[in-house]
Formats: sequence, structure tokens, C-alpha cells
Amino acid sequence: MITKAVLLAAGRGTRMRELTAELPKPMLPVRGRPVLAHITAGLAAAGVTDFLIVVGWRADVVRGHFGDGTPHGFRVSYTTQEIQDGTGRVVELGKEWTGGDPFVLSYGDILVDPADYRPLVALGDDAEALVTVKRADDVSKGGAVFINERGEMTDLREKPAPGELTSPWYNAGVYAFRPSIYEWTARLEKSPRGEYELTDAIRALAQRGGRPVRCLELRGDWADVRDPEVLAELNR
Repeated sequence: MITKAVLLAAGRGTRMRELTAELPKPMLPVRGRPVLAHITAGLAAAGVTDFLIVVGWRADVVRGHFGDGTPHGFRVSYTTQEIQDGTGRVVELGKEWTGGDPFVLSYGDILVDPADYRPLVALGDDAEALVTVKRADDVSKGGAVFINERGEMTDLREKPAPGELTSPWYNAGVYAFRPSIYEWTARLEKSPRGEYELTDAIRALAQRGGRPVRCLELRGDWADVRDPEVLAELNR
């Protein structure tokens, strides 16, 4: 079972406008506590004991809330993302900390039903990684995940353009990785958007042969706290 998790909480979240003038987006409150606190609590209930939080904008707020994790019943370490150059490179900040262990990776603004973390941390020997997915009519705001009849990921396309081949499966932004992911993040080149994309590394991992990258459908509620409208709806 996976006992380590890397949480990406460095961004300000400019779409939140004035809401993140003093707070990083993952620390915005949902139902009375920060988004990031919901994530850590859910993963801890599933068996995760050690967290690495990648901080940046207003890192002091994150550190002030979690400290070393002791009051919350788990251990917390921190690393700082100095350069905002995409999700692919930021994952590498956890390489030394994760060592040879598998780990969960979650964006700090993704809310998941706590029950859905349990199958994620139970990464089996039949998979090199797990990618969580949700069914969606519109995948244009995120990644379209292509899945074969065995539940294996065959492709992953970030923000597919109108008319581009698409899929009913939406990348839900929470993963379970083995250290092999670092081999592919190290090879990344910048995407047309000018960033190092984690999804490019996952696609390469899935298409290299060997153990498959499997997809895990999230059964419970899920939310990408992407903008003030989503935040308001969650707090309504």
C-alpha cells in the first residue's frame, strides 16, 4: 500500500482573482476548511502517513496551517517550486523525497470523495501507474483519457481542440506512480503551450511497453476548484 503523497500547492491561482491575494488557491476554504486540508485528511484516512507539499505563492500560509503534520496525525515535509514552468518539472521536486517508493500525486485544488482514495493507494503489481478519471460530456478544459477494453490507458490528450479526436473520460488530476515516472519527466520537452506537461510523461510511460498504466474511475463526488464560481457552488 502507498504511504507517501506529493501535493502540488505552489500556484496562486490567478483565475480566483482577489481571493488569492493573500492565500494560495489550495488554502481557500471549502465548507469551513482549506481544500488542501480535505485532501490530506482523505489520504490519511486511506493510509497515507507522509506528505510532501510543494509550495510557492504564500508558502507561509501552508506551513502555518500544517506545520510538521504532528497535530494532524501525519508527517509533512516541504519543497519550493521556484520556477513556474509546468506540471512535468514540478513533479521532479519530489524525486529525492519519494526515493524508491510509489506515491500518490494530487493537485492541491482537486477535491475527491475520501472513499476513492482507497483503491488509489492500493496500487497493484499489475500496474505501473494509476490515472483517475471521471465521465464527462466536455473534456476540453482538461485532459481526454483514452482507455482500452482492459481498463488500460492508451493515450492522454491535454485540452483537445474542437474537432480533435476525444473521449468520454476526463483526467481527474490524481495519480499513483512508481519511481519510473521520473525517467519520463526527465525527458520532457516544452509543449506548444511553452510548458513541461506531466501528461506528456504519463503518455510516454503508458506507451513504452511493460506494465500498463491503468485507469481508476472515481465513483464519488469530484471537483476541480478552478474558479470563484466552482468555489461558491461548493460552499453553497
